[in-house]
Amino acid sequence: MAAPVEKKVTAATAASLVVGVVVAVLNAVVADASLLGSLPEWLQSVIIALVPPILTFLGGWQAKHTPRETGG
Repeated sequence: MAAPVEKKVTAATAASLVVGVVVAVLNAVVADASLLGSLPEWLQSVIIALVPPILTFLGGWQAKHTPRETGG
């Protein structure tokens, strides 16, 4: 059985998703997409929104997890 995802990993993933969305909105409002300029606009938004939470989740998952005492 797979281990459950710890709350710290879920919280970090959600926070990075919010930041990614904010950056995407700012990128669209400022209209300066020079970093991802060669990609279609819809793909830029997807990349900006999804890559940070995915990387945060993977980093949190690989991090040493908090030891738990076994009941008994």
